[in-house]
Amino acid sequence: MPKRSAGILLYKYDADRIRVLLVHPGGPFWSNRDFGAWSIPKGEYNADEQPDAAARREFLEETGIAVTGPLTPLGEERQKGGKSVVAYASESDFDIDRLRSNSFDMEWPPRSGRTQSFPEVDRAGWFTLADARAKINPAQRPFLDRLEELCSGSSP
Repeated sequence: MPKRSAGILLYKYDADRIRVLLVHPGGPFWSNRDFGAWSIPKGEYNADEQPDAAARREFLEETGIAVTGPLTPLGEERQKGGKSVVAYASESDFDIDRLRSNSFDMEWPPRSGRTQSFPEVDRAGWFTLADARAKINPAQRPFLDRLEELCSGSSP
């Protein structure tokens, strides 16, 4: 069974434009990557956990902020590696200077025998939909399209 992740695409209106929150993965593999590397805050969940609850948990773990407002389903997409991602939209603001991510440990440098700790998310940013389409993992772009459709009839 492929791995499953759930996440939240947080959005806000800024001068009548939609802006979305994306996060950049931490660790040495991602340090010099930009376009196509950003993501919605998301993480894996098991069969005994509801995807919306997992999305809220993962958002909190990756950003330090709890999303308590309503979630609107944005569907499911399969990423290049086979992982299935379920996404939800929620309207809220988030001060990116307050980003507090959990961390993970890995051997670094490779084959050194030393373990280092890295943040799971090293930065966050608010992007217009056009900029987000360039920054986000290509498999997650349909979530941006669905959010745009969802918000097209809404006003701030």
